[in-house]
Amino acid sequence: MNTAVEHNLSDPLQRDAHAAPAGALNARHLDWLESEAIHIMREVAAECANPALLFSGGKDSVVLLRIAEKAFRPGAFPFPLVHIDTGHNFAEVITFRDKRVTELGERLIVGSVEESIRRGTVRLRNPATDSRNAAQAVTLLETIAEHKFDACIGGARRDEEKARAKERIFSFRDEFGQWNPKAQRPELWDLYNTRVHPGENMRVFPISNWTELDVWQYIAREKLELPPIYFAHQRQVMPRNGLLVPLTDLTPARAGEKVETMTVRFRTVGDISCTCPVASDAGTVDAIIAETAITQITERGATRMDDQTSEASMEKRKKEGYF
Repeated sequence: MNTAVEHNLSDPLQRDAHAAPAGALNARHLDWLESEAIHIMREVAAECANPALLFSGGKDSVVLLRIAEKAFRPGAFPFPLVHIDTGHNFAEVITFRDKRVTELGERLIVGSVEESIRRGTVRLRNPATDSRNAAQAVTLLETIAEHKFDACIGGARRDEEKARAKERIFSFRDEFGQWNPKAQRPELWDLYNTRVHPGENMRVFPISNWTELDVWQYIAREKLELPPIYFAHQRQVMPRNGLLVPLTDLTPARAGEKVETMTVRFRTVGDISCTCPVASDAGTVDAIIAETAITQITERGATRMDDQTSEASMEKRKKEGYF
């Protein structure tokens, strides 16, 4: 008796999967993800009165820009780009952000955590060195209120972290900007309820269903430019709690710590005070794809100090208005 799983080759999807080479199947997979993301982005433009696209210069938001180009070019984007700037970003990322915005000819709105600190709406024990990552939530809510955005398109993905996995594609936020995982709306048959009352808003995630590997394969296919810190380079780091903390003015070596020069790259980019590189000699997109295909640690699990405070740290921040 043959105990192997039988395939129904009368099913065209299974028949095609049987016959098509892996490269063709992967191309179709990326086509499907891209098509879904374009549909979602057009849905935002059609259904929301005053949306914005969050653009940090990171790889996921670079993918969102390409999706927006495919959705709306040759016309202008039907929304501005928004970046919540902690003031503690890697210089290479900010340089890339400004270059890309200039190339696109789109409008960039920058919400500044530094300004929120000056206003007193963000209070840190030591504004010069404390992490400003969680404080972005306050500045984001202030930026949404100032410009009356009813939807913010972001690059979060469900494979990043447990709390992100609970997100709907259209994630409803109440009049205080807070997220309640028990108060989210059903999304059946790709139908999205975008209705909000004044003060409420949506966070929309067109690449929710993508994985980190999907993102890199799409970057390769579309030949997208990225900040150089995504690729292998020499950097001084301190091994700390299983992470490689970059040596900077914001993250100095602690007493007794050894500073090492290593070949590293960043899998994700954020506030300097909480973002770590990983040891890697992957200097090309193809090398990163090969490395990503075999990794068993999520990018946030391998690189974010703030996510190690507790298993619920991200969910707590999201409930307070974080991305």
